[in-house]
Amino acid sequence: MKQLLVLSGKGGTGKTTVSSAFIELSKCRAFADCDVDAPNLHLIVSQKMPEPVKTDFYGLGKAVIDSSKCIQCGLCEKSCRFDAIKDYTVGIYECEGCGLCAEICPVHAIKMTEYSSGSLKLYKYDDKVFSSAQLKMGSGTSGKLVAAVKNQLVNEATDAELAIIDGSPGIGCPVIASISGVDIVLIVAEPTISGMHDMKRIIDTARNFGTMCAVCINKFDVNTENAIEIEKYCKDINVPVIGKIPFDETVVKAVNSCKSIACYPDSPAGKAIKSIWNNIYENFFCESAN
Repeated sequence: MKQLLVLSGKGGTGKTTVSSAFIELSKCRAFADCDVDAPNLHLIVSQKMPEPVKTDFYGLGKAVIDSSKCIQCGLCEKSCRFDAIKDYTVGIYECEGCGLCAEICPVHAIKMTEYSSGSLKLYKYDDKVFSSAQLKMGSGTSGKLVAAVKNQLVNEATDAELAIIDGSPGIGCPVIASISGVDIVLIVAEPTISGMHDMKRIIDTARNFGTMCAVCINKFDVNTENAIEIEKYCKDINVPVIGKIPFDETVVKAVNSCKSIACYPDSPAGKAIKSIWNNIYENFFCESAN
C-alpha cells in the first residue's frame, strides 16, 4: 500500500480541504485522519458511511495511590515534576504517566493503572475503510494514538493500493508518527510570513525522516510576492512545487455544506486541486491519473 500524507506547518492552511478532494478524485478506498487532537475529515467523507466502531485506546497509565498502604511520607509529591499529587491524591489530568512516583514509593502504595486516553474509530462502507480517532482532553499520548490509527488502516484495508492520510498541523509528536512509513508528504502552504516559516519547519521534519516531499500553495493570489518567495525557496532546496490553488469562495461554500471541493469541479479551486492530484499521481506513483 502506497501512502500519501498531507501536512501543513500550521493550522488553517487548507490541509483537510486538499485531503478530502484527493480522496474524492482518486476514488480512494483507504484513508485516515491523523489529526487526533481535532479530527474533522469525518465531516466530509463519512456522510455515506454507517456509525463507526469505537474502541478505547489505552496509552500511558495513570498513578493511583492506595491509601491503606500509604505512610504519607511526601516523597511522591516532592518528586512529581507535574505537580499531579496533592494531599496524597493523584490528579487524573495532571498525571503524565511517567511512573516515577510508583518507582520511588518506599511501601509500594502507588500503582500505574490503565487509563483510556482516547478512542479509535473505524468506518467501513462497501469497500472503503476510514480510520480516525479522538484524543481525550489533557492526554499526552497523541503520537501513540496516531500510530494506532495508521495500524488500524493498514490492517483493515489489506487490498487497497493507495492510502490518503490527513495529518495534523505543526511538527510535534502526531506529525512525527504520521510521517513514519509514508511514501510522500504533500505540504500545503499559504503565502504569509507565518505560513512560510512553518512550511520550512515541516520540510525539515520530513527530510529528517528521508521522506519525499512536495509543496502546493493555497490561496497563492492573496499575496503573490510571498507565493513567488515560496517557489524560489523550494527550488533552491530541490522540493517541487506541484501546484497553486487560487482563493475561491466556493471552498467556503463546500466547507459549510460538509462537501469536498472536488464536488465543484468547475470552480477555480476545484480545477487547481484536480491538476495537483494528477501531478502527484503521475510523478510520484508512476501511473496516469484519470
